[in-house]
Amino acid sequence: MNTQTRSNSENVYSILSQTQRLRISDGEIKPVLDGCSNASQLLVLIWSQLGDFDNLEYTWWLRREREKLQAKGIVIRAIGIGDRNSGIKFCNYTQFPQEWLFVDSQAEIHKNLQLYQGLNVNFPMLSTSQKAWLNLMLMCAGIGSPGTLGEVFRGYKGDKKAPQLIADEEVVRNTPLPPIKGSFFKNAGGKGFQRPFELATLRLRNMTEVLSNWNTYVPDSAYLTQRGATFLFDSNGKLIYEHRDRGILGFAENMSNPLSFLLDS
Repeated sequence: MNTQTRSNSENVYSILSQTQRLRISDGEIKPVLDGCSNASQLLVLIWSQLGDFDNLEYTWWLRREREKLQAKGIVIRAIGIGDRNSGIKFCNYTQFPQEWLFVDSQAEIHKNLQLYQGLNVNFPMLSTSQKAWLNLMLMCAGIGSPGTLGEVFRGYKGDKKAPQLIADEEVVRNTPLPPIKGSFFKNAGGKGFQRPFELATLRLRNMTEVLSNWNTYVPDSAYLTQRGATFLFDSNGKLIYEHRDRGILGFAENMSNPLSFLLDS
């Protein structure tokens, strides 16, 4: 951890400990760190729009590794941009526990933590929403979003440094394609690692879900470009790891295994 991170550690935890937001499970305004005082480690996820594919993918990894996270005694809290309806929809789809998720409709916590707002080119004569959409499209092309194009291509070409994502007997449904059995990827590229098109298929399923329910997931498109962050604290509230997203599909330092900072220690 660098000097800047150490100097900001107390400030980040202080901000979070004083933050109250709407909790999805009961619709009440509660402290986001409520119930976290006895955690051996506390993982706080500041997410972008709940309809952002990054967050759906992040949650997929959390669900995949949930037993290991539980064994380590890691308590998780997340704050995403949206409202209660988007939060409920997000939790229903990802199986992320509603009591762990809070929403911030205007990305105020992101501003307080000085997170990257994304590309912000001012296009004259356009509405706030239209500007956000254009900036988002530019970020998807890699402008103001380092690493995005490389990460997109990794989803198609495969990654031998990443684990296998889809079991041979698993069937991927709810995409524009016919149901795909995991053994298809085995035949196409082998097994025991991320095969070509394997990650792209999971991302296609997420994209289909979000675009089919866009207005629910994204009630206000003004914050489409806002990026998030990951913060890990020890039992004393000391910041022991952080990752601040610099672009789309950049929610982890190691995208081949996004939770390696938790599980390899």
